[in-house]
Amino acid sequence: MRDAYLVGAGQSDYGAFPEESYRSLFRTAFEAAADSVPDGIDREDIDEAFVGTLGVGGRQLGLPGPAVTEHVGLGGVPCTRVENACAAGGFAVRQAVQAVGSGMANVVLAGGFEVMSDTSSDAAKYWLGVSGETEWERLSGTTFSGVYAQMASAHMERFGTTEEQLSQVAVKNHSNGAKNDHAQLGFECTLEEANSAPVVAEPLNLYHCCPTSDGAACAVIVSEDVVGEYTDDPIRIAGVGAGSDAVGLFERDTYTGVPASRRAAESAYEMADVGPGDVDFAEVHDCFAIAELLAYEDLGFCERGEAGALVESGRTDLGGELPVNTSGGLKSKGHPIGATGVGQIVEAYEQLAGRAGERQVEGPVRGLTHNVGGSGGASVVHVLERERGVGA
Repeated sequence: MRDAYLVGAGQSDYGAFPEESYRSLFRTAFEAAADSVPDGIDREDIDEAFVGTLGVGGRQLGLPGPAVTEHVGLGGVPCTRVENACAAGGFAVRQAVQAVGSGMANVVLAGGFEVMSDTSSDAAKYWLGVSGETEWERLSGTTFSGVYAQMASAHMERFGTTEEQLSQVAVKNHSNGAKNDHAQLGFECTLEEANSAPVVAEPLNLYHCCPTSDGAACAVIVSEDVVGEYTDDPIRIAGVGAGSDAVGLFERDTYTGVPASRRAAESAYEMADVGPGDVDFAEVHDCFAIAELLAYEDLGFCERGEAGALVESGRTDLGGELPVNTSGGLKSKGHPIGATGVGQIVEAYEQLAGRAGERQVEGPVRGLTHNVGGSGGASVVHVLERERGVGA
């Protein structure tokens, strides 16, 4: 397979935008991605597109991919809609890498979008619910937060993880999100505020849960054969891994880990010929605070049961040895379902290109993104690394 390179990425703001449509949000993200390509890109260069979306509220369920790509001037470009619950965007990026690697395309657009603020709270719960096991979990009354609450309770009982450690995830990510102009909840919070928030699903409270969001994100991925036309300082997508598992939590062997994430990470590390210790920063799927702690362990950043101590140590803070969710994560930046995985790639691009402003990690060479569907029915991991001068 040919090497794939990330040459540009951009996103819209995340939040609630009643004046916007999914088409207009996608246009904002597409134009930001195109503008970020160092040596520029023309629409005529793009050979194919993959667009992730769940289609919350039934929005353009049939052909949302062509609907947004045609809107931004890519009429006639083959476009495939990717739907894998909350991992739709990450899997769209994976499909783009495969298209480039196989030789079927040289320049591919990977994007994602979601509009979630114009549905009722009951409807939003329904659409989030179908990301899990509908018949035996959702129709029996279990909410999305309820499933992750079970995972949190199991981790706390087995390993001694505390509610305060869950709150420290929120404090860290809000601190990072306050430095991100695109973040929906771009404000800081104290540990006391995070600890004392109203309970959503015991033991998870409001500050342990991400918001529902409107937003879009796009990334431009090209082959090794043409990367020199777009940049002299490329970012190689060195490793890609994916995994699936039983959709229902009750069907799995463990409540204290996400096996699909572990398998995805192992595959991505093997492809990139690196290990967890070679990663300089990571964007992980923190739909709930416990999800970030589980990711630490599934991705190999610490041993099983040590995630609470890891966040408590400060190592995953912006100034720590392994900054995690420098964007603010889903918790602060927001979670427009189909856009989330691509938005993680946007943050990785900005970090590796040295464009992250106040959030900039010092001298990063390698970053990782981790995107999960549902409570772990699907997971995709990308390892990206900077290669100076490859495109020269």
